[in-house]
Amino acid sequence: MKIQSKMSFYGLALAASTLLISACNATPAASAVVASTGAATAAVAEVAVAAVKQNLPLVKVHKDPNCGCCGGWAEHMQAAGFPVQINDTTDMGAVKERLGIADNMMSCHTAEIDGYVVEGHVPASAIQKLLAERPKARGLVLPGMPIGSPGMESPDGYSQPFTVSLLAEDGSLSEFTKHE
Repeated sequence: MKIQSKMSFYGLALAASTLLISACNATPAASAVVASTGAATAAVAEVAVAAVKQNLPLVKVHKDPNCGCCGGWAEHMQAAGFPVQINDTTDMGAVKERLGIADNMMSCHTAEIDGYVVEGHVPASAIQKLLAERPKARGLVLPGMPIGSPGMESPDGYSQPFTVSLLAEDGSLSEFTKHE
């Protein structure tokens, strides 16, 4: 009995980790890759025109080329009207170091938006609030990859509650928005 329960536990743990890894490694939809090829399509042009009308800044997404969930987050930002530029890199550590993202703040992708850094699967609503309020801060962080956050949606609709933190100029974190 003990061997079966251990095997069941390990099987469940393996399945959960495989699900997260496959979500991150899924191929991003073509619409998420706006500027990585430099080719402008009619759909991209429409998003850019809409963003100019809304006066939304460019979202520069730094991500590993093999990460699919990052493409899902980029699509979320495009759906909110932001123009998005994808910058694929195999050295995300250098990007995070340059932008001052500490180990306890890390997620899979890092974005630059109008002078702010945005780490992880931060919802567009939190970024819109940041840009409207313009606090003296370095940006926003959402460590890890919470299930249900933009780009990490679950097929069954399950969502973990998560908190987006404001990254102060001194590197400290404080609650910015809560998401249930």
